[in-house]
Amino acid sequence: MIATQSKQLADRPWLDPKATPQIVIDAVGKTYGATQAVSDVSLSIYRGEIFALVGSSGCGKTTLLRMLAGFTQPSAGRITIDGVDMAPVPPHGRPVNMMFQSYALFPHMSVTQNVGYGLRRMGLPAAQRRERVQQALDMVQLGALGERRPHQLSGGQRQRVALARALIRRPKVLLLDEPLSALDKKLREQTQFELMDLQYRLGITFIVVTHDQDEAMALASRIAVMDHGRVLQVGTPAEIYEFPRSRFVADFVGTANLFEGTVCACGPGLVTVQCPQIGGELRVDDRGSFEIGQQVWVALRPEKARLAREPGTAEQGNELRGTVWELGYLGNRSVYRVRTTAGKIVTVLAQNQRRTSEAAIDWSDEVFVSWSPDAAVLLSS
Repeated sequence: MIATQSKQLADRPWLDPKATPQIVIDAVGKTYGATQAVSDVSLSIYRGEIFALVGSSGCGKTTLLRMLAGFTQPSAGRITIDGVDMAPVPPHGRPVNMMFQSYALFPHMSVTQNVGYGLRRMGLPAAQRRERVQQALDMVQLGALGERRPHQLSGGQRQRVALARALIRRPKVLLLDEPLSALDKKLREQTQFELMDLQYRLGITFIVVTHDQDEAMALASRIAVMDHGRVLQVGTPAEIYEFPRSRFVADFVGTANLFEGTVCACGPGLVTVQCPQIGGELRVDDRGSFEIGQQVWVALRPEKARLAREPGTAEQGNELRGTVWELGYLGNRSVYRVRTTAGKIVTVLAQNQRRTSEAAIDWSDEVFVSWSPDAAVLLSS
């Protein structure tokens, strides 16, 4: 038991009250005139994490990244790395490097010259610079392409050149702004695993900014969800997805069916919500943090619901009757949008487990959508 707890604390240092964060962002804010780009953000990031900042465009995540890099100065609060206040430290003096969304490669330089550009100001002997460049290229599997120019590379290869250039100075922290946005779907998925493997081998802290929730879920040890300059929730991918604390987080990370209603009963571990949208009641497991008469939202992930032609038999469960309004076949799964008898559209995700070209449930079929009380989450805001 003690060994298990020790391993958990080692893998998740944020659970250990004795652990010291490598990066502390303390009540940081940034204003541009009357616009509040970042507002009172506080985060603790630990050595060796892949930490993701997610949110819609304009939420402040890139501004926060630029403040870490030193390209933008905070209007309030402070940032420390390894206990050192970064306020007086210029960008080139910080133990961080940044990989830009556009990659920002010099078109007139070779791959070798691009990667080695950051070593020019370090005063290293030429032989040592060549060795470091070759090591960086080998690290991203581009050792044989050193003489090529950026226009002679694929999108994935250009991404690797930018990554090698960002890593060559061996920073303590690597900042990545939408690092995979220019790649196609398959290459993006492949590169995600390469990034995770590289980060594990190097032990460098990665802070990734992305608007792609799937990318953040695949890469990150923890995720911070931002909206309008504020951090709404921080947690592991599973915590963010399974236990969102607000409607925004539930709706932004993944897909969620949201039912608005009013608490009409609170039993032992069970809350009943009256939902005009469905013309009935929903039951949700809860620990008693809600009161009768309180306005709430029931959040249900599409894969937590079951779709059937016949009604279920569970007395304490939830069940809605409706008609298949839209159907999307995605190969390994199908997405059903069911219009309930009250007019509410409910999305259900079903795995295609049988090898067949015929859908078990098709367009315009009358169906029953059901789920257990512990499948949904109750939200107050």
